Formats: sequence, C-alpha cells, structure tokens
Amino acid sequence: MWHEYEASDSVFKTKEPLTLWKTDQGFVEVGKDTLAVAVKSGEKQKGFVLHGQGKLVLDTIVETESGAVGEPVEKELSKPFLMLGETEQVQQCLGEAISEDLAKMGYKSNNEFADKAKDLLERSLNKGRTSSGSCCHHSEGSVFIFPNETGEPDVLILHDSKLIYKSGSLVFMLNDGKAMLKSPMRVVM
Repeated sequence: MWHEYEASDSVFKTKEPLTLWKTDQGFVEVGKDTLAVAVKSGEKQKGFVLHGQGKLVLDTIVETESGAVGEPVEKELSKPFLMLGETEQVQQCLGEAISEDLAKMGYKSNNEFADKAKDLLERSLNKGRTSSGSCCHHSEGSVFIFPNETGEPDVLILHDSKLIYKSGSLVFMLNDGKAMLKSPMRVVM
C-alpha cells in the first residue's frame, strides 16, 4: 500500500544515546543530542529524519564452502538520514531541541533543519516519482535510508529475521540465516 509521508515542522533531540536497531547481524545507533523531525502518514507517526553522530555496523560476510566472502560494513552517520518503522522507543527519548543543539549541527533555526528533513524525505522516497513523499512501506519492520557520497542512498530494510542492505552495486540479503551477497564481480550464497 502506498503511503503519503510528511515531515513535521517541530524539531526534537535525543536525550541519551539510542540504539535504533540491533541484532547479531549489526546495529544502527545515534548519540545524545541527535536532532529529530517526525515523519507522519496522516495522523500516525511512521518514522524520523535524524541528524547527529551515529553509526551503522553490519556483518555482510557470507560463509561458503570455499571460505568467507565479503566485508563488514561500518559507517559513521554524520549526515541526516531517514528511519521508517517503530517510533515508540525514539519518541520516549526525545526532548525539545534548542538553538544551541541546532547550531552544533550547523543549523541557524528549527525551520532550516525541518526544511532539510522535508527535502531529504522527498528525495529519499521519490526517486523517479512525481508525487510528494509517497512510499510503499508496511507497518511491520523498519527501513533506513542513508545518504552516501555517490548521491544514491544506501538502504537497509529489516523485518523479523529478514534483512536487505543495498549500497551502490553491493546487495546483501539475509533470510532465516541464509545469506546472499551480490557485487559487480559475483553472486555468493
């Protein structure tokens, strides 16, 4: 089902470090004072645009009969990124952002970060689409969209024991313990 998403005008910050996702396969975390703008579909909160200091760690190594293939992913999250999915944990750790919090991240006002969040939401969800902020996302699971140096976003999709990570031409999939890695050079299962 397609959803229309909108970013709020209100800016908050995390009151403590926060783990957004964690399993044996990896984690996504953000530090204290990470800025947050809520993403809604209608009246329901569906996610956040976050900007602060964070980290993505993901084990994308596939064990084969010939040995291990691939490399773990470890990325510093210092640019704004999008998280769609469970929001209750994040909401409980938010407080109001003040001008000093915004200045630390390079913003002059709440409006400047809120506008950046709206732009990121639109760019992340509208690759090649014309309507504003549309996306197909189920209520279960989570989706993270991280900007990267190439202009194409890195995407992490999580649902129960299923995981898909795409970064450039690298695709890693995990489903019930079975892994697949696709790169420009090969496909490994």
